[in-house]
Amino acid sequence: MIRLFDILFSVMGLILLSPIFIVLYIIIRTGSKGGAFYVQERIGKDGRPFMLYKFRTMHVGSDSEGLLTIGKDDNRITRVGYFLRKTKIDELPQLLNVLKGDMSLVGPRPEVRKYVDLYTEEQRKVLSVRPGITDYASIEYVNENELLSKANDPDRVYIEEVMPDKIKLNMKYLEHYTMQEYFRIIFLTLKSLIA
Repeated sequence: MIRLFDILFSVMGLILLSPIFIVLYIIIRTGSKGGAFYVQERIGKDGRPFMLYKFRTMHVGSDSEGLLTIGKDDNRITRVGYFLRKTKIDELPQLLNVLKGDMSLVGPRPEVRKYVDLYTEEQRKVLSVRPGITDYASIEYVNENELLSKANDPDRVYIEEVMPDKIKLNMKYLEHYTMQEYFRIIFLTLKSLIA
């Protein structure tokens, strides 16, 4: 049933948001060199890799300098990119991932292999469901980039503190993997974005 709603909502979202996609495409392309979309390998259900789509928010080649971003102090982020990240609009192309079946609207955020390889056997349970655009961790860590910007070693803080806490929040969803919880997280996400 969740997959049915994923397909329905992703199709509706892509149709309704298509004018915004076109405008953003033009703004991103004219604002800095490179394409409008950013594609990165992430790890999905059962540990299978897939290509995740986002609007490009950084200068081309910036991910070679590190996988984590640290908010407004990160000079790799473009001017329009900072706005897209802050409002989470950069995540909208993931509706294509949802439609394709790589992702769900709700589920643990997909990580890059570097961090998945650090998971314990218990933590790997988050790979038993489709990753999502939003989850409890996304709501709790809505300002994750700003949090990491205050750390002397953002990568260490992410690995030792942020990532384990996010996985604990993901486990909460896995323990209550129901339609009610699915809609609850969508509602809480919309509420956090509006607030």
